[in-house]
Amino acid sequence: MKTSSKGLLTQLTQFWTLLDDLAENDPEGYKNFIEQELNEGKQLCAGPEPQFCVQTRMLKPKEKMLFINLCQWKRIPAPKSLTHPVPLIVGRPEDISETSDTYTVIDVAYNPDILQTAEKDQVKKDQLVKMTMKCIEEQLQFTLSHTYHITKFRIKGSIQRTKQNLMGIQAECTDLKERMRKEHSLGQIRSSTVSNPDQFPQLLLPKDQVSGKAGRLIEEISSTEIQVEMKTPVYELKIVKDQNEKPLKIELKVELPGINSVSLCDLSVSEDDLLIEVSEKYRLHLNLPESVNIEMTTAKFIKEKSTLMIMMPLV
Repeated sequence: MKTSSKGLLTQLTQFWTLLDDLAENDPEGYKNFIEQELNEGKQLCAGPEPQFCVQTRMLKPKEKMLFINLCQWKRIPAPKSLTHPVPLIVGRPEDISETSDTYTVIDVAYNPDILQTAEKDQVKKDQLVKMTMKCIEEQLQFTLSHTYHITKFRIKGSIQRTKQNLMGIQAECTDLKERMRKEHSLGQIRSSTVSNPDQFPQLLLPKDQVSGKAGRLIEEISSTEIQVEMKTPVYELKIVKDQNEKPLKIELKVELPGINSVSLCDLSVSEDDLLIEVSEKYRLHLNLPESVNIEMTTAKFIKEKSTLMIMMPLV
């Protein structure tokens, strides 16, 4: 369903209200936010850049030489935390002929932090390459050789071809927004120019290939592994009624000790539930007692009390 003009105007009004609150309660945070958005906007306009190239062999559906260009791209989000998978984009395979030699090139893009971390540790780099190859096998139904080597050149083929390939794939990922559940997030203010990480394929490292010091490159799938523990904040939820006892809206008050800026809050609201995650410290998921109007939902952060107030009119 496409957003109506009235709904879009409502969303814009909410956005500016949140910015006004940030400017009033945290002027320095507001200034930093604006500067960060301008800088990130410039970076996101840039295309992917090659980091290193892997040479291996494709065994099926047809045996041939395969080159994998691993690129860094600011437009690809970094993992949300140590316990989240790593987003990536896998480009379409392209067959290239040079004289009598024919080979295939596949472009893959990660957030720059992932590749820069891998470059500092050979174990992490090996894990990343192997998992990239596994992801290619799963997504494209290829069978690859388990052996590989890093080439002396950073990219196989032209940078123009690589950028066109990956940017075309990323545009298709962005189109998935129309099919995703409609939600509003305070986090979108902090990263409004960054695509939703959920729109990207996710890379999971199997437990037997996880290094205890692998950091942000991995997600350990086993539920028995130690994860970052997030506290459930103290909250108060009440239904506001009119004089005839007709429910009008839901008001939610959430206490967040130690939090002094709305930019640290990530709020997602649907018609029947709500999720708040705050700087890897707090997490609150609630099933709402009544269906709410998400287009009219507003939120305000009271810095002096470290309290988030959310007003959700009922449908």
